[in-house]
Amino acid sequence: MGTGHGHGHGHAGGRHRWRLGVSFILIGAFFVVELGYGLISGSLALMSDAGHMAADVVTLGAALVATRIATRPDTTGRRSYGSYRAEVFASLLAVVLMLGVALYVVAEAVGRIGRAAEVASGPMIVVGAVGLAVNVVALLLLRSGASESLNVKGAYLEVVADTAGSVGVIAAGWLVAATGQAYWDTVIALAIGVFVAVRAVSLGRQVFAVLGQHVPEGVDAGAVAADLAAIDGVRDVHDLHLWTLTSGMNVATAHLVTVDQGDNHAVLDQARDLLRQRHGVAHATLQVEPADHNGCDELGW
Repeated sequence: MGTGHGHGHGHAGGRHRWRLGVSFILIGAFFVVELGYGLISGSLALMSDAGHMAADVVTLGAALVATRIATRPDTTGRRSYGSYRAEVFASLLAVVLMLGVALYVVAEAVGRIGRAAEVASGPMIVVGAVGLAVNVVALLLLRSGASESLNVKGAYLEVVADTAGSVGVIAAGWLVAATGQAYWDTVIALAIGVFVAVRAVSLGRQVFAVLGQHVPEGVDAGAVAADLAAIDGVRDVHDLHLWTLTSGMNVATAHLVTVDQGDNHAVLDQARDLLRQRHGVAHATLQVEPADHNGCDELGW
C-alpha cells in the first residue's frame, strides 16, 4: 500500500478566524439596536432585517466554533480524518437559518396584505443606514475568505443578504415617507425574503455536494484518471475516488496498475505531485498493483 502524503493542513477557515470574530461582534451589537427600533417603529422590513441579523449572529458564532473544532486534534482515535467537516455542518446551519428567516418574512408579508399598518419611516431610514454601514464593514472583512472556505462563504452570504436587507429598509422607509403608503414596507420585506431564499438554496447545493462526496468543483475526474494513466510505468488506473473533506482540502484514492519491473517509488512520487500540483488534491492515498493482480475484481460495489 502506497500513500501520497500531500496532507495540506493549511486550514482555510482557520486563517480567517479573526475576521469572523470582528464581524460577529459588530453584527451582534447592531442586532440588539435594530430589533429594538423594529419593535418601536412597527416596520416589518426592519424586523425582518433584524431577523437576518439574528441569523447572522448564530451563523458567525457557529462558524467561529467550527474553525476551532476543525483544528482540534483527535484524542479518541475514531476520527481518522479529524474534525474538518465541522465547518461544512456550520455552513449547513447557515442555510437552514437563512431559509427559516426567509420563510418567516414571506409569511408575515403575505399576512399583512389588505391590513392597515402604522409604520414610522424615520427610524427605518436611520437604522437602515447604520445597518448598511455595519454590513459593509463585515463584507469587506469576510470577502477574501469567502473564496477559500465554505464556512466563511456561508457567513459572507448571510451578511450579503443583510446588506440587501439594509438597503431594502432604507428604500422602504423613503417610499413610506414619500407616498404615505405603509404597504411599501410589506413589498420590500417580501423582496428581501425571496432574495435571501435564493442565496440559501445556492449555498445549500454546495454544502450537499460536499456532504454527498461529489467530485470537487473544478476537478475533472476523467482528466485526473488520464493524467495518472500517462505517468511512466502506469498501465491502468481504477477505483479512482475524488471528494472534498472541507474547503481547500480535496482528497483522492486510486489504484495504479504498473508495468512489470516498474519503479513503484517513482510512480508514487509522480502521482502524488501530479494530483497536488495539477488538480489541487491535498491528500492522496494510492495503491500500487502489479499487472497480474486481480483482487479488486472481488468488490461488488
